[in-house]
Amino acid sequence: MDERSAALIRQAWPRQLVFLLLVAALVFVPAGTLGYWQGWLFIVVIVGCTLATGAYFLRSDPALVERRMKVGPRAEREPTQKIIVALMIATFLLFVVLPAFDYRWDWSAVPVWLVLLAELGIIVSFASFVLVMNENSYAASTVRVEQNQPVISTGPYAVVRHPMYAAAVLTAICMPLALGSYWGLLLMVLFIPLLAWRLLDEERVLRRDLPGYAAYCERVRYRLVPFIW
Repeated sequence: MDERSAALIRQAWPRQLVFLLLVAALVFVPAGTLGYWQGWLFIVVIVGCTLATGAYFLRSDPALVERRMKVGPRAEREPTQKIIVALMIATFLLFVVLPAFDYRWDWSAVPVWLVLLAELGIIVSFASFVLVMNENSYAASTVRVEQNQPVISTGPYAVVRHPMYAAAVLTAICMPLALGSYWGLLLMVLFIPLLAWRLLDEERVLRRDLPGYAAYCERVRYRLVPFIW
């Protein structure tokens, strides 16, 4: 392991610990019990996928890891994106908290097979993230254009302009079901407009700052879902 990767690990492990503790608190405090088996399985899958993805890119593309670690409203350069990201983070927190309250008050009766299928969907979405980031090393967590950044039009980018956001939609759908909640799916009413807002504002920045992006948009018509939008 080179010094760059070692330095990134030193930065990343405290964040991963905080992430684990935060997810655990968001799952088990609203649920009011540690006997929430869907919550335990969800934590294992989410944390496991996050660690596996990070370890893979630490070896294959440390520069991408550096870009992805700059995350959150304060890391955004565009004022509009600061607002959007803050709202999206709040919505994602609700995707965990609302199902936990659902479990506590027994609102839903999601069958085991659907919980397991949703967990598989989360794994598939992370595999999709890996596919996208393998294709585009500039897939940062923030909206920005770097010096000499190319327009990526191969792989999943030949199908839709924002394949990572498409994978995020799958994650958002699967999270409530993985936590045993139907009511959590109602949060898609908030999530989809926020994602569309971020996507459209990002395209505004890319058209302005990334040479060739406007022509790419002419070639790849669909932003998120083929033949729909």
